[in-house]
Amino acid sequence: MSGLSTAAQEAIDAIEAGPQGPEVGAFFDLDGTLVAGYTAATFYGDRLKGRDVSPAEFLRTVVTAVDGELGGDPTRIAHVAFSAMRGQSEEAFADLGERLFRSKIAGTIRRESRALVMAHQRAGHTVAVASAATKYQIAPVARDLGVEHLVCTQLVVEDGQFTGATDGPMLWGRHKASGVRAFAREHGIDLAESYAYGNGYEDVAFLSSVGHPTALNPHRDLRAAAARLGWPVLDLSDPVGGSLVAAGRTAAALAGMNAGVGLGLAYGLARGDLREGRNAAIRLATQLPMTLAGVSLEVLNQERLWTHRPAIFVANHQSALDIPVLGRLLERDFTIVAKKEARWDPRAVVGSFVIDPAWIDRSDSESARATLDGVVDRIRSGTSLMIFPEGTRSATPVLGPFRKGAFHLAAQAGVPVVPIVLRNTGELMRRSSLVLNPGVVDVCVLEPETDWSVDDMSERIAALRTKFEETLARWPA
Repeated sequence: MSGLSTAAQEAIDAIEAGPQGPEVGAFFDLDGTLVAGYTAATFYGDRLKGRDVSPAEFLRTVVTAVDGELGGDPTRIAHVAFSAMRGQSEEAFADLGERLFRSKIAGTIRRESRALVMAHQRAGHTVAVASAATKYQIAPVARDLGVEHLVCTQLVVEDGQFTGATDGPMLWGRHKASGVRAFAREHGIDLAESYAYGNGYEDVAFLSSVGHPTALNPHRDLRAAAARLGWPVLDLSDPVGGSLVAAGRTAAALAGMNAGVGLGLAYGLARGDLREGRNAAIRLATQLPMTLAGVSLEVLNQERLWTHRPAIFVANHQSALDIPVLGRLLERDFTIVAKKEARWDPRAVVGSFVIDPAWIDRSDSESARATLDGVVDRIRSGTSLMIFPEGTRSATPVLGPFRKGAFHLAAQAGVPVVPIVLRNTGELMRRSSLVLNPGVVDVCVLEPETDWSVDDMSERIAALRTKFEETLARWPA
C-alpha cells in the first residue's frame, strides 16, 4: 500500500524486517488508534437522536463526565452507560453496532492504521484489538480489518438481555495490560518480541507490556511519557472531513457537470450526431467537475482501457465518486446497468440522458432478463458496459463478494472483461457524504481477461477478486 507517510512506511519496514510468526503479538487499541474519534460517542449520539436517553440519565452522564475530567474515576461514565443498557436485547444492540459501523464508524478507520495491521498480518503475527470498549463496538471494525482476536470489556448477558453489569473489570489502564498478558499466556505469545499501539495516557501500562510499544497519535500526556521512556511516536493522518471550501467546490463541480452535459448535447445537435454529442457530454461532464473540485487521476496501465473495445469494465465500488472517475477514464461509447428505482433520482437524471443506462427491475425476473438481453445486443453493437461486481458500495476499502452478472454478460456477448482497481475514492468522498474533497485518485487497470465461459466462471471470478485484493494491498510502483 503506497502513498503512506514516511513515518508509517518506516514503521512497516521495521515490522517486515523484525521477528515473524504467530508467537509475536500485535495489539491495537481501538478508539483514537485504529479509528479517529470515539465509538462510544457514536453509540451515545445515536441514542440521543432516537430520544432513548432519559433526562436523568443525561444528567448523570454529564456530571460523571465532568467529574472524570476533574480527576475522578474516568471509567464511571462507561458504567453509567452499561447500567442504562439493563434489559436491552443483546441481538438488537449487536445489530445497532453493525448499522453504526456501516453508516459512521467505517469512515473513521485510519488508512495508515489499516496498513500497519496488514503489515503484521503479512508477518504472520497474532493480531488483536485490545480495548476498554465492548465487542459490539469492536467486532465490526476487527472483522473489516481481518482481525480475529479481541481483548475487551465483557458485559453480562442473561436470557439474551444485558444485566447492566460487566463480567470482570473494565479493561482500562492496568486492567487492559492484565488482559493482554492473560491473552499472551493463553496463545503462547512472546510479549518481549511483541508490538502494541495506543493513544492515551491510560495506555502506559498496556504499552509497557510489550517489547515494541508505539504511541500512535498520542494525547499530550502519553506523548510526554513516550519521550521519557524512549518510545517511538507515530502520527498518522485522519480520514479527510468535508470543509466549507470543499463543499463550495463540490457545488461548483455539480454545476460544471450539468454545464458539461448541456454543452456536449448541444454540440451533438449542432453536428446532427447524437452519439458524438453524448460522448462529448461524457468527457465534459467528468472533466469539468473534477477539475473544479480539485480531483485528478493517476492511472497505471491506461493503455489497457483502449486495447479491447467493446468490453465489460469492472471496478470496485467505495464512493459516489467512482462513477465520474470511471466516466473520465472510459470517455466514450459505454453504458451502465442500474436499478429501476434510481431512474428518477435527481442525482442520476442528468447522467441518464448521456449514457442511457439499462434499467433493471429486480422485482420482475422476466423483465430483468429481457433488459439484460438488450444489453448484450448493445455490447455486440459496440457499446461497452461499466459495472460494479460487488453490487453496492463498500463501507471501507475491503472488497465485497463479486456477483456473476457482469461475467455472464461477457460470456454471452463474447467480449473481454477489463478490471479497474480504484484505491482511494472513498477517502475523497465517503460513502454517505455529499462533499467531494480535493486530491489524487489512484487507478490501476489490470490485464484484460478474455474467453469467458460458464464452465470455469466461478474459479475465474474468485481469481480476479484475489487480483483486486492483492493490488489494493500492494499498490504497483
